[in-house]
Amino acid sequence: MPNARAAALFAGSFALAALVSAPAFARAARAAARPASGKPATETHAPAAHAPSPPTLAEAAARIRDQALASDGAWTKLAWLTDRIGPRLSGSAGAAAAVAWTLDEFRRDGMANVHPETVMVPHWVRGEESVAIVDPVERPVVATAIGMSVPTPPEGVTAEVVETDSLESLTALGDRVRGRIVLFNKLTPAKSDGSGYHDSSPLRTRGPSEAARLGAVGALVRSLGTLRARLPHTGSLRYLDDAPQIPAAAITEEDAERIHRLLAAGPVRVHMVLLCRTLPDVESANVVADLPGRERPDEIVVVSGHLDSWDLGDGAIDDGAGVAISMETLRLLKGLGLVPRRTIRAVLYMNEENGVRGGKGYVETHKDDLGRHVAAIESDSGAGPPLGFRVLAGPGGADAVGALVAHLAAAGSKATEVAAADSTGVDIDPLRAGGVPLIGLRQDSMRYFDWHHTAADTLDKIRPEDLRRNAAAIALLGWVLAER
Repeated sequence: MPNARAAALFAGSFALAALVSAPAFARAARAAARPASGKPATETHAPAAHAPSPPTLAEAAARIRDQALASDGAWTKLAWLTDRIGPRLSGSAGAAAAVAWTLDEFRRDGMANVHPETVMVPHWVRGEESVAIVDPVERPVVATAIGMSVPTPPEGVTAEVVETDSLESLTALGDRVRGRIVLFNKLTPAKSDGSGYHDSSPLRTRGPSEAARLGAVGALVRSLGTLRARLPHTGSLRYLDDAPQIPAAAITEEDAERIHRLLAAGPVRVHMVLLCRTLPDVESANVVADLPGRERPDEIVVVSGHLDSWDLGDGAIDDGAGVAISMETLRLLKGLGLVPRRTIRAVLYMNEENGVRGGKGYVETHKDDLGRHVAAIESDSGAGPPLGFRVLAGPGGADAVGALVAHLAAAGSKATEVAAADSTGVDIDPLRAGGVPLIGLRQDSMRYFDWHHTAADTLDKIRPEDLRRNAAAIALLGWVLAER
């Protein structure tokens, strides 16, 4: 259930915002100013000359749209983050540099309450890694360790391969798994909603532990990617407490297909060496900055992305784009003088990729003021064309957000599809414990998983015009939630 302030906003203010045309909004505002007799209320205090009335939703939408689509602010920030800082895996020097730079950048933009919030994060380091077919032929396999994998012995592991395409069929293999390397070989189809990836991801996250239960000595996972370019896709696994830990690597689609063809003719042996290490936890931080509200500064609307990235690429689509969009939201609104009634807070989370320590840490740090958080928005699906929003806000929440999003449509945005969802973002999900309504930006993900978690996650995969449209959508929705 939403917390008290969020419930009041969603039930009351959203009902007013459902009058989506500017004339209807104006009529509602005039009606609210009349006493029960229907006669205009008498002013008791003249308004201050320096405090003009806030713009209508339609006026604000037009101003945000025009400024966002003309600005290179998000692109400039993203270019610095990716080209000059680069990979930002939790615990790394790149992650520390990103924290320092974003703090400075928020201060340069004139934001308030700019500060780091300490979180302890895992420090996993990728070392030497190699995989090769050694029998019936000798062929190299393009591979990369899956994040948080344990290492092989220094000399590596050599074993026959057994293949499966699901956790259910793995279980059916029974004793055939013992002493072998399991290949999880399932195609990940490209879908605009990203569902192909989410259907395949349990093979990476849970597969190694399930294989270990049956006696496997290693795991290979066909990359959860949608482009055949011989790119291995990393990502994180989660070892189960009641299963042994075995080394695990992602291999390219092409190499998975080759092993599949060779298995059709007879046994296949593979040698794998992974010298990754898990070091002691490291102190890192979420980065927080506020655009203070003019009337209710203690009530907060969060806009967010995650600052960390995997170590193979520059983390442009995952999730440098979400970071830049969140930072640009505050800069745009401040520059336009669109200071809403409530505070808009940017939170750049650390450690989404391999632990969610930042998301959990924010909730712990703010456990006594979660009731003042009226909504949280997350952007963590790249920078494809914005399509709309996923909403987790109790009964009627999606309809309420849909009424607000109508203003984006009126301003020419395509981000108009709104649907209820069970999950809206990994980092904001812990906020549901405080009853905070959660909203995730939906983008076209048809090409997102071509580059996701690979060495090719670089700035050139993002179209500047799409980044601007995403910044416009988040800035407008953030402003409306904070203003109503």
